[in-house]
Amino acid sequence: MSKSMAWLFLILANVFWAGNYIFGKFVTAEVSPLGITFARWLLALFLLFPLALWIEKPDWRQVKKAWLPLAVLGLTGAIGYNITLYAALKFTTATNAALVNALNPALIVLCSAFLLRERMAKAQIGGFLLSLIGVLFILTQGSLSRLLSTDYNKGDLLMLAAISSWTLYSLLIKKLTNIPPITATAVSSLIAVFMMLPFVASSPVFIQPIGTRSVIGIVYMAVFPSVGSYLLWNFSLRTVSASQAGITLNLIPVFTALIGITIGEQVTVAQILGGLLVFAGVTLTSVSPGRWRLSRGKRSESLLR
Repeated sequence: MSKSMAWLFLILANVFWAGNYIFGKFVTAEVSPLGITFARWLLALFLLFPLALWIEKPDWRQVKKAWLPLAVLGLTGAIGYNITLYAALKFTTATNAALVNALNPALIVLCSAFLLRERMAKAQIGGFLLSLIGVLFILTQGSLSRLLSTDYNKGDLLMLAAISSWTLYSLLIKKLTNIPPITATAVSSLIAVFMMLPFVASSPVFIQPIGTRSVIGIVYMAVFPSVGSYLLWNFSLRTVSASQAGITLNLIPVFTALIGITIGEQVTVAQILGGLLVFAGVTLTSVSPGRWRLSRGKRSESLLR
């Protein structure tokens, strides 16, 4: 694959992920977060398993041995992240949710340093702090003095819970190196669907009669963010490095805001300034410690291997 095609795939992947926030905002008016999450992954399974069999040809004996970590991945990724994300969209704007979510890469780097003992450069620590200031700027609507108050948007706080759940998912999947990625997503999603089934059966999932727009939204979530973005991302990583691809995640809030503007959602100055701080911070944290040392003229074994 050419580099230009790889970058196009990365851009499309982020456009599809941005659409998840926009459609999620609409669908939560008619379907509960649990109902959306269950329907999304149930539909996605019909695509994920055939793709896993076709592309990866997994060793099912290895998959069976890894059932416990796969179950935890389903709980933190498919269930934890998505339910809190859709719950957040009931109270906050799609743009705000995407901007808070942009802190996630920096949070993963920080937690990897503390929990997995991965090295972290001073610039990365500074990048995390810069991203955190940006998110606080968004949460307080540009007035950091509001940090001392308790008047926060419930949706923004739920988004912090969502990215915390995704951080746990990301740290766990780093350790699951013997299961191919599409297979891991398919099996963990299947386990998550079975976990949600009793709750879906015993609680109402429709807030009001579901309309055509919500049906389209759920199908979109199942096909494009759940499967399409994942495949485009993995194909791109064959040509583009993971650190370069990671920086493109900053496009999600940009695309979310642009799509939001076209449907009447307003973007505030606080969102713009806070978003710029988050983007700058995530860019710093996306640079590996070895690359910073190399730029200073020192030998870096992590880059020479």
